[in-house]
This record gives sequence, structure tokens and C-alpha cells, in this order.
Amino acid sequence: MQILRTAKEMQAVADQQRRQGRRIAFVPTMGYFHAGHLNLMRVGRKVADCLVISIYVNPTQFAPTEDFASYPRDLERDRGLAEGVGVDWIFSPADREMYPEGYQTYVEVEGVTRNLCGISRPRFFRGVTTVCTKLFHIVKPHVTVFGRKDFQQYVTITRMVRDLNMDIEVVGVQTTREPDGLAMSSRNVYLKPQERESALSLSRSLRLAQGLYEGGEREAEAILAPVRTYIASHPHTEIDYVRVCDTATMTDVARIEDEAVLALAVRVGKTRLIDNHVFGEPLEM
Repeated sequence: MQILRTAKEMQAVADQQRRQGRRIAFVPTMGYFHAGHLNLMRVGRKVADCLVISIYVNPTQFAPTEDFASYPRDLERDRGLAEGVGVDWIFSPADREMYPEGYQTYVEVEGVTRNLCGISRPRFFRGVTTVCTKLFHIVKPHVTVFGRKDFQQYVTITRMVRDLNMDIEVVGVQTTREPDGLAMSSRNVYLKPQERESALSLSRSLRLAQGLYEGGEREAEAILAPVRTYIASHPHTEIDYVRVCDTATMTDVARIEDEAVLALAVRVGKTRLIDNHVFGEPLEM
């Protein structure tokens, strides 16, 4: 396994693999791997001949008040974990490689980014779509693998690839959870011991919502009200959003008629956590 630092090095490797007729899978990450990241890599390993991952904490998706500087980083640890699941190349550029002096080009996806995190993190999606576009041009993958824990991000990338006629297959992978149900996240390390139990209110509220849905409830507010109440009943929690959205448009729905997702963002202490569940799909935790 090799670590590549420049776009030209990565592009040269990608060109060589393509000339040899090899299918490239790509998993973009910000590093500090947990089992969820490794599951995405295992999927990539299965669907292609070679596997590239990126490790890059992208500054353009963080607001000035967010945790860019403190976001956990450990390249040597990540390197060992990646090698263990069969990664062939890690692309890990410096900021100056991705955003050289005078940089002024950004990619924006409208519509699906306006709700949910698009409201509370207005810089986030422009940063994500810009860096992913750049990474796709650098890595030149045939298939890219995204976790569905951030469902809106998965929908946004899928929309961008379709709208811009990118010749890339986007594969979505179900959320990987801790044994107690907490969605795995690099930010879970921020949780204090007394906050960890309250963090479980997110996944448990999804189970509550699924139970109501299975009981025949289709009115969104009849599901959202008990979910909000349940989360708010736990100490250290502050709800950013709890919404039921159409999975194609990411707009709120009043009644669940077509495929819909319950999306949550909650601050537990100082840590912002997200989770979601698509109604009708299995909820494994």
C-alpha cells in the first residue's frame, strides 16, 4: 500500500490502472477511522479491482465556529487499519495541494441541500461537493462508496454525479453502529462519559419512530412529536433538527406516502451527532 501526496501522482496511478482495464473503487474520508469507515472500504474492495481512499480533513466544509482545528487526526493509525482491509492507495494531500493560492472555483448542488444540515451548516455542502468533485477528477474512480449515516450527503453526491454526467457509480452503505446502537462517528470520541448514555437517545428514537410506522402511523407530526419529546427528555441534548423528508428531494413531508427518511441532528454536550432511518427498511441495532 502506498500513500500519495500530490494530485499528479494519484492521477498517474489512476491512468495506469485504467489503461490496464482495472476497475477503481474510491472511498473519500476525513480519517480517524472506525469500523464504519472500514466497512465502506470492504465494500469498495468487493466491487472493484483496486481500492483508493482519501484522508483529507476538508477546510471548506467547516464554518469558523466548527471543529476543523480539533477534528481527530492520526495518519499512522489510519494507515495500519486501511492496509488491514486491503486498501491499495491512500491519497492524503496537503491543503495547498487541494486549494492552492488564488483558488476560486466551487461546486454547488441546489435543492437537496437546502433543508436539514443546509440550514444549520450553510457552508457544509458547498465544501463537500467541491472537494468530492476535485477528488473524483484526481482519483478517476469507476465507483465511489458513501455511508448513509449522513443521508443528505449521500443524496447530494448522487444528485451531483447524475447532474454533471460523471461516469461514476455511487454506492450507499447502511450505517454501522456500536453494539448499543449508537451510530459510529469519528466525533464520538468527543462525548464525555455522562453524555454517552444521552447520545443513545438518537438511535432509540429511530426505533420508536419505526414502531409507530409499523403500527400504521403515516402522519409525520404524529411520529416527530414523540421523537422530539424522547430526545429532549435526556440530559445534555439540544435538538438541531428532527424532520421527515422525501428521500429524493430532501424536502419535508406532512404525510408519508412515498419513500421517506427520518433525519436527526442533535447536540449532546458540545458534540453534534446525526442519524437517520428510511421508513420501511430494516432497522438493525
